[in-house]
Amino acid sequence: MGTKKNHIETENTVSNSDENKPWQFQSGVSGNPSGKPKGTLHRTTQAAMVLLEGEVEALTRKAVELALDGDTTALRLCLERIAPALKSVSPPIKLDMPAPGNLADTARAFVGAAASGDLAPDIAAQMVSAVASVARVEEMEQIKHRLEALEKAIKEQAG
Repeated sequence: MGTKKNHIETENTVSNSDENKPWQFQSGVSGNPSGKPKGTLHRTTQAAMVLLEGEVEALTRKAVELALDGDTTALRLCLERIAPALKSVSPPIKLDMPAPGNLADTARAFVGAAASGDLAPDIAAQMVSAVASVARVEEMEQIKHRLEALEKAIKEQAG
């Protein structure tokens, strides 16, 4: 026969039931609500830093030597450190936009600007995607307001 241990219930535990034991943590409640402090390094990272201390120059020199001798992995590593990958940077442009609130016309304006060469196709796609996101947010707001109005009307009829 097993012995029952006395477990102290805390705010993080759930009540005793068939599925939950009193010592189990409640779903969604953190045992460390403040989290790990910013800047804290993982133990593995700390160990690697200790091992590499004083060897950075020698390792860098070796990577450069390997790259110069034709090691493509070392070459790529060196080049990535010298010149990081370029990111798309588009110059600002001005477009004739439709009246605010007409999201379909706004999306059409971006597609038209890409078709005429005034806007890069990837930027136009990003903008149309942003317009679609705004449309979804507006739709949810409308549903929320309609639901609130229905709930209010039901309460008024019941009361």
